[in-house]
Amino acid sequence: MTRFSYLILVLALAALMILPACAKKEMTPIEDIEPAEDIAPPPPPPPVLEEVEEEPVVEVEPIVLEDIFFDYDKFSIKPEYKDILTMNAEILMDNPEVNLLVEGHCDERGTNEYNLSLGEKRAKAILDFYVAYGVSARRLSLVSYGEEKPFNRGHDENAWSMNRRAHMVLK
Repeated sequence: MTRFSYLILVLALAALMILPACAKKEMTPIEDIEPAEDIAPPPPPPPVLEEVEEEPVVEVEPIVLEDIFFDYDKFSIKPEYKDILTMNAEILMDNPEVNLLVEGHCDERGTNEYNLSLGEKRAKAILDFYVAYGVSARRLSLVSYGEEKPFNRGHDENAWSMNRRAHMVLK
């Protein structure tokens, strides 16, 4: 055997060994493969909410100032009402946004002119007390209704005593 023949024989054997490795593999038809289920992507995690502290609801109580009552034909403040007026003044000092109208009232005895004047003196006595306490005079005003707006429509001393008053109206 010549060298050339020997080389041909080695190449032929190598080709026989390499060719089966390159043979076409049998393919599985696509129809036989079960399609993968459509799997939806997992939902995103819920957003993390920061806990927000709710501010407590503060109930505001309405401001109420008590009325002051007077003796017959008088406009001086009776000692028993000074504590009430002091509490009213404190409320006014604590609420500087509130203005006050003091209404002066009288019972039905006396002329209209006299009762209007007496009602004004009663309202002025209350205003003077508040100003002396420290409430700004700019927040205060007065009006006299005389006997025009009775609290009690009776015609006896009980009704009259309820009508001789200074009524506080917040504005």
